[in-house]
This record gives sequence, structure tokens and C-alpha cells, in this order.
Amino acid sequence: MEKPVIIFGSTGLAKAALEIFNSNNIVVYGFLDDDEKTHNTEINTVSVLGATDDHGFTKLIGQKCEAFIATDDNALRKEYVEYLTETRKVMPMNAIHQSASVSSSFSIGHGNFVNAGAVLSNDSKMGNHNVINTKAIIEQEVEIGDFVQIGAGSIINTRVKIENEVFIGSGVTVVAGVKIEKGARIGAGSVVVGDVKKGQTVFGNPAQPINK
Repeated sequence: MEKPVIIFGSTGLAKAALEIFNSNNIVVYGFLDDDEKTHNTEINTVSVLGATDDHGFTKLIGQKCEAFIATDDNALRKEYVEYLTETRKVMPMNAIHQSASVSSSFSIGHGNFVNAGAVLSNDSKMGNHNVINTKAIIEQEVEIGDFVQIGAGSIINTRVKIENEVFIGSGVTVVAGVKIEKGARIGAGSVVVGDVKKGQTVFGNPAQPINK
């Protein structure tokens, strides 16, 4: 039987993460959130216990509990990851919905969020702390780095390479063989037919750079 999990954050992804753990019959011990207004409230009968640095609860992580980081704010995710790795000597666990389809040859790191209906196909891999939203499809031989977000219903075709900290909006199609470099942003509904440079924002069909 898996250990209970403490979820960092209590809004947005946190509620979806609770559903994911429930779908896998994993007990959520409680939520930690730095917004004092959330303390002593409940989400589907699970309590928001205190702040993310409350030692009374964080001391359980790595011994009696696992941890999961439920925020789509990359800066905050990095802060929590650093806290867990340096203070508790652990990496956050994955949250993968029971209805997601994950190939046995898909390589996955730590701290990833994979929501309902997502498809992670064979011979692909992703690193750590990524957010794969509802019904996103990752096809064969795709490489995904760390701190990547892929929106609901997006399709990442074969042999695509996505570097760290890329944001891909909902309903995006990335055609086969494209490389998306670090920190790039893809607007919702775009069709990406060519490589996207580091830090670039693109949008449209076909996706074109947006001048800032």
C-alpha cells in the first residue's frame, strides 16, 4: 500500500490532483498552502492543514508521507522542489490519473501531473515537474524536458523535442519532428509546423512569432 500524500497548494491543480489520487486509491493526508485564508478549510473533506513550511506536517514527508506539488506556476514549483530536495531529501511523486493511458515504454521522471484521458505513447520520455492536462496526446519518440506545461487536448506528434519550461496552450497541434526550445510559449489552438526558438512566443495556423 502506498503512503499517504501531502499536496502543496490548495487551489487550481490541487483539486484535480486530489481527484487523481482518489482515482488511484491513494489517501491524501492534507493540503499545505501559504495563503492563511485557506487554513482550516476543507476540499472534499480533506483539510488544508497549514503553510508549506509548517514543520509539524513537512516532517512527515519522506517518512510517513509522500509529497506532490500542485501549482502550474513554474517559479513556485521550483521553490517547492528545492525545499523538498534540500530539506526533506525527497522528490515529489507523480500524479497520474487512472484513466490516462501510459505505455510501458514511456519513460517518466518525478513530480509530473497527468490528468484524465491523457495518452503517453511508446518510446517517448519526459523529465520532471511537468503538467500534462486532460486528453493531451504525446505520440511516439517524443522528448519532453522539465517544467513543461501541455494544455488540454493538445497533440504532440512523433519525434517532437520539447525543451525545459515550454508552455503549450490548449488544443495545440505540433507536427512531427519539430523542436521547441527552452522557455518558448505556444498559443492555444496553434498548429506548429516548424521549430520554435528559445523564449519565442508563437500563435496561429501555421504558428507565427508574436512581436513583443
